[in-house]
Amino acid sequence: MPSALLIVDDDPDVLKAAATALARAADRVDTALGPEGLAEKADLYDAILLDMNFVAGDRDGAAGLDTLDRLQAADPALSVVLMTTYGGVVLAVQALKRGAVDFVLKPWRNEPLVQALGAAMALTAERRASGKALNLDELEKRAIARALKLYEGNVSHAAAALGLTRPALYRRMERHGL
Repeated sequence: MPSALLIVDDDPDVLKAAATALARAADRVDTALGPEGLAEKADLYDAILLDMNFVAGDRDGAAGLDTLDRLQAADPALSVVLMTTYGGVVLAVQALKRGAVDFVLKPWRNEPLVQALGAAMALTAERRASGKALNLDELEKRAIARALKLYEGNVSHAAAALGLTRPALYRRMERHGL
């Protein structure tokens, strides 16, 4: 299966530079100008290089950390490498505690960037092959969450789409904290 990376940054020049640097690291390198809709396509990638700030003037990394949380919920096996210009030890530690596999400061050096994303892709492959990150309960939780989102919270429609009764769906929602 061909490998695929996604680079997410609000600066087109950064996207171009990172895509050029990472072209030899994966069979396909995609780019995105923002985090919108990433969780829905997280399982299409072997690793994601994610900027931490998407609004001019923001330097706290909150947008990147929130996106990281959504990506981890959507695909716990996916490895995410965070990057920022405004980095510090505290932010890097916070990112790693929340599930990032690495942290890169801009401007980066190409070889360490390629190595970081290569290691991230290998970790994703290992997690997906071992099945540790995707157990049956997690798959069920994700399916329920997607059905509820698709039907805008309508439990009756979500239950029908999942082939469950409403009471059964309510029990499973409670078990998964949904």
